[in-house]
Amino acid sequence: MSDVAAEAPRAHVRIVYLGPVSPHWEVYGDYGDRQVVDEFRTRILARLVLLPRDDPQFRRNRERIARDAERENVTVEWDLGLVEAEG
Repeated sequence: MSDVAAEAPRAHVRIVYLGPVSPHWEVYGDYGDRQVVDEFRTRILARLVLLPRDDPQFRRNRERIARDAERENVTVEWDLGLVEAEG
């Protein structure tokens, strides 16, 4: 167990894939400080704006976004428009 108390997230964002026609992405801030969400949105869109979800660069940039979110204490939810298999 960690001695460090879990800190509440500063914000939560949803990153939604809009489809193959640009713009591909939209970022919604569900809660948190508006300035934190806006700055984070700017960084996310800088990494994703021209990338469809099937582009190999997307996977690398998704990991970079995850590390950035961890540093900023922002939770991220991805909606890639994929139907998950039930089973």
